[in-house]
Amino acid sequence: MNTTTSLIILALIISITLIILNNQLTMTKPNNDKLSPYECGFDPLKTMRLPFSIRFFLSSNSISTIWLSIALLLPLPWAIQLMTPMHTLTWTITILLLLTFGFIYEWTQGGLEWA
Repeated sequence: MNTTTSLIILALIISITLIILNNQLTMTKPNNDKLSPYECGFDPLKTMRLPFSIRFFLSSNSISTIWLSIALLLPLPWAIQLMTPMHTLTWTITILLLLTFGFIYEWTQGGLEWA
């Protein structure tokens, strides 16, 4: 038996053993709360025309913008070491200024106030 076959058999034995142990050792005590469907905090048995605040979407949009800016600015320490660091710094300052102006605009429009 070669090494590859023995490793595949060993992996299958370990996987099957762990699956069986998981099924045998877990305690399952179902109740009404665990068995009911969960729909984003809404009761699925009531009407679907519940009022939903648009501010939730505005705040999630702000958070995704912050994560996008982190993803764009993350390679900055490595990019500064390029042949033209001024070009990199110019783009970095441009991104930061756009984010700052967007934040100020959202603040002045009242988008950050949770009423």
